[in-house]
Amino acid sequence: MKRMFAVCLTTAVLQAAPLMLFAATPAASPLAGRWAIDVATLPMPAADRPKSVRLEFKDAGAGRWTTRAEIVDPKGGKMTADSTLPLDGTPGPIVGNYGADVASLSMPAPNVLVMQLVDHGTPASTRIYTVAGDGNRMTESKAFFSKDGKPILMTIHFTRVP
Repeated sequence: MKRMFAVCLTTAVLQAAPLMLFAATPAASPLAGRWAIDVATLPMPAADRPKSVRLEFKDAGAGRWTTRAEIVDPKGGKMTADSTLPLDGTPGPIVGNYGADVASLSMPAPNVLVMQLVDHGTPASTRIYTVAGDGNRMTESKAFFSKDGKPILMTIHFTRVP
């Protein structure tokens, strides 16, 4: 009886081992790479639009994700934001001058990144980045509040750049 139990247990473990190995190996994210906005498509007055917006995402390994944002404002000033954070929602620092100093991230699917931003203790925005099936288009769904407290939802489209 003990031998039968041992054989069954060994068989179950050997069958499950490939599944456990597969589950521990995350799929490569199509979010990784460089992305740019066609600023003419931004839902804001032309005079208020930045000259350029670029994002770069990298898998930093060990369940961590690196994000770099570069924005050139309408007057030519450059804003940046850099972070390498865990994908488990643990808050961490953002370095740069782009209106956020803390973020938390999660990646519920390889093509989806959820980002919560805070600026000096005040919630700044929630952003959800989703890569289309072709791997060359990305949508940012941005939720934030106006200065008078009204909720704003904005959809922004990015294209992959070399």
